[in-house]
Amino acid sequence: MVVLRGCWHRKMSWPIRIQGYSYQVCLGCGIKRLFDETTFQGYGAYSYDLDKLIARERAMRMKASKAAARPAS
Repeated sequence: MVVLRGCWHRKMSWPIRIQGYSYQVCLGCGIKRLFDETTFQGYGAYSYDLDKLIARERAMRMKASKAAARPAS
C-alpha cells in the first residue's frame, strides 16, 4: 500500500549538523528536511539534495534581512 501513496516521512532520523545547519533524514525513503534546534521541529521543503535545501534557506534569510533593513515609508 505504501507504494501507491508514497512515503509519508513519519520516521525521521535524529538531527544531523553540517555546514552550520541541522537536518533530518527520512528513514523510509532518504529525503532530507532542515531542522530548527530551538523549536526542535523540522521546517521548509523536503529534498534529496541537501545543498539545494541550504541554498534555499540562505536565500530566504537574505531576503528577510533585506526586508527588515528597508525603512518603512
